[in-house]
Order: sequence, then C-alpha cells, then structure tokens
Amino acid sequence: MIGLRLLLIFLLTLSLVACQNNAKEEPEPPIDETIHIEESMPDMKEKELTEKEIVKPKKEASFTVDQSTWTLKKKSSEDQGKYVLLTIDDAPDQYALEMANVLHELNVPAIFFVNGHFLDEEEEKEVLRKIVDLGFVVGNHTVGHENLRKLPENQQVNQIVTLNDTIVELTGEKPKFFRAPFGVNTETSINTAQSEGMITMNWTYGYDWEKEYMTKERIAEIMVNTPLLRDGAILLMHDRKWSYEALTDIVNGLREKGYEFADPRQITNE
Repeated sequence: MIGLRLLLIFLLTLSLVACQNNAKEEPEPPIDETIHIEESMPDMKEKELTEKEIVKPKKEASFTVDQSTWTLKKKSSEDQGKYVLLTIDDAPDQYALEMANVLHELNVPAIFFVNGHFLDEEEEKEVLRKIVDLGFVVGNHTVGHENLRKLPENQQVNQIVTLNDTIVELTGEKPKFFRAPFGVNTETSINTAQSEGMITMNWTYGYDWEKEYMTKERIAEIMVNTPLLRDGAILLMHDRKWSYEALTDIVNGLREKGYEFADPRQITNE
C-alpha cells in the first residue's frame, strides 16, 4: 500500500511539473501595434510641425515723410522694393467715389484729402462715408481750400480743426494727414496739424491741374514717365474727370516699372 501511494504521489508531481512547463512555453499575446502607433502620432505630428518650413507673409514696409524732399523715407534698411504713395486732393467733388472704386478693384491704397466745402450736402457726406468704408484713408485739406498765408492765425486754425471735427462726426475717424491748399504751409498750420496729431504732407510731383495734361492720355503718360518718379515719390492727383479716366493706366504703368503702392497706415511720425 505504501509503495502504491508513493507511486501515485510521484505521478501527480510529474503531472504538475509538466503543466507548469507548458504554461511557461506558451507565447505572450502579440503587441497591439495599432494602439502603439496611435499613441505615438501626437509626438510625430509635433515633430513634423516644428521641422516644417513656415512661409511667412511679406513684411510691409513702414515709412516717415521726409519734409525736405516731400518723399517717403523707409524706416528700416531691411525694407526692400520701390514704393510710391498715391494721394487725391479736393475730395469728394465729382469723381472721388468712382476713383475709390477703381483703386479698390486694383488693390491700391491711397489718401483722399478732403475739403469741407464738399461736405455741405447729405449726398456728399454719404460719398465720404463710402470712401472710408472701402478702406481708404482720409486727409485734411481745410474747409475752404484758401491760401493759408492770406488768413489770420485764428482762421487758419479754424480751417483745420473744424474740418477734423466734421470728418470725425461723419466717419468716426480723425484724419492722420494734413495737406495745405496749394502746398502753402505756415507756421500756424504746421503747429496746428501737429497739435491735432496729423502728419503734414505735400507731394513730389503732380500735373493734372495743368491745362496740357487735362486728358486721359497725357496725364497717364506724364505720371508714369516723368523724370521725377523715384522710390518714395508722393504722387498728387485731383478729383477730376481726366484723372479718374487715366487711373487704371497710371497704376498699371507704375507696376510695370516695378513700383508698389505704399499703405498710408504704414506712415508714422519720426
């Protein structure tokens, strides 16, 4: 009996050892590679974004007004390209809104210098609002377009400040630029513009008030091919039929010569 019991115990021990060995040899379940890849994807995407070359938009040049030459002066030597600034006086007379629409279509910024005597009627006021709504900058060209040297100081101040107040009332924006009628500045006008936070601006060249250039063809030709054209030139035009008709040709001609149009909002004080 004792021998039989020992035999049974021996056989049971062998059976248990065999089961343990089989358990050890059983392969581990495969790694879920799908889960592993998904968990690693955020790191891969982050690395991809950091290594990817990001194309940055071209930095817009910024300028000041050189009042000794009446041209734009680049604030940084890193600013590249040739620029001109387009300005339109005596708005909104008859063609200012049409000119604004053309420039808007051509993606050309400009300053519209406003006279107060063109803002008497509600229709004229609405034209100014529409010009501003198109994204254009408005400048102060005095109330009555009078030669400031012929006015006493208090009237000079009134010509400037009253128009600023009117423009703010109509558009909600105060003019950033001042241009004296006929380009005739006085100490009073310069000081008043400065106290009102405006930049005084004349022009490098303009021709459309001269009789020989009062056609679409003649004004377009001279504005593009004048020897006065240079980097930083401030171009003067007026709210006139021939200037309106020539506007597209002038813009295209200047662009063909490699000029870009400066954004007035990039012009600051020294």
